[in-house]
Amino acid sequence: MASMDVLAQALKENPFVLAPMAGITDCAFRSFMKELGVSVVVTELVSATGLQYESQKTRDLMRFTPEQHPIGIQIFGEDIEALALAAKNAEKLGADFVDLNFGCPVPKVVKKGAGAGILKDLDRLAVTLRDVKKAIQIPLTIKIRTGWDEGTRNAHEVVKIAYNEGVHWVAIHGRTRAQGYSGLSDWDYITDVKSKAQLPILGNGDIQNAVEANERLKSSGCDGVLIGRGCLKNPWIFEESRRLYKRESVLDTNKNFKFLFERLNHHLQLHCQERVILIQLKKFASWFSSGYPGASQFRHQLFSAKNTEDIYKVVEGYFEQLKHYQQADTRGEAFLMGGHG
Repeated sequence: MASMDVLAQALKENPFVLAPMAGITDCAFRSFMKELGVSVVVTELVSATGLQYESQKTRDLMRFTPEQHPIGIQIFGEDIEALALAAKNAEKLGADFVDLNFGCPVPKVVKKGAGAGILKDLDRLAVTLRDVKKAIQIPLTIKIRTGWDEGTRNAHEVVKIAYNEGVHWVAIHGRTRAQGYSGLSDWDYITDVKSKAQLPILGNGDIQNAVEANERLKSSGCDGVLIGRGCLKNPWIFEESRRLYKRESVLDTNKNFKFLFERLNHHLQLHCQERVILIQLKKFASWFSSGYPGASQFRHQLFSAKNTEDIYKVVEGYFEQLKHYQQADTRGEAFLMGGHG
């Protein structure tokens, strides 16, 4: 378990954090990203209600390995008692911190007052933070959106409440719940919130490369930045961002995709069943191809592959020819949108 000092030190050394993404940041992917230079990692969102019903699938989402520290377990739900119990469970498992999801925009979540739904009831938010904080000894963090909609942006108020209730940091996705994943993340608003905040702030939204990650970190004054979809397109983004931050030499642009897929497959083999491995290899390969010439045809061939050997042949044949190509900017591309709060 990490203390607040350990988390602060982790951000100081490497302020580039893996954003939690539903269906993506599972145990295998977090280990893969750790190997590729990420700082702190967070699980995909875990249902507090699912834990109450002793769902094995839900418990599996909380599984992590020693090399993933410091790691936070992100939980969500509308029932405060269930959230407190889930937080205790995360602490018993050895998580370094608990992260409450107040940013998920999915209708079935927010209609019950969970996820971003709680941003409409700040009194309830305060009680939730107080009760969950009392239940655990490890740090408590939260991830929010700027507000419910453009007319009710209230991250300033949320951050004040979080500070008063002893929250360790607030991560802010720079869109409202109403925006979903459309439009652009409002980093000016994040910067304004950070300028008045009395606790650490992490910014999140639309970071596609190492230069942007460092520019956003510096211009916003944030204590760290969360990167989500950017690493689905460029898995080297964390190491590149860290090297730029430390003013070290950047990685060779001729990236070794063969090695990349060997490491990805290694972690998938450790944590996933064969059927899932095939799905994940295809999914990540398709994301990694975003912005490269012939990506559409490559994806068609990729999803026609029947086994791991065929996937490797397609992947190696495609990426080998891309050594000297620069990846184009594809922000907003439909299949890269969504997936987290």
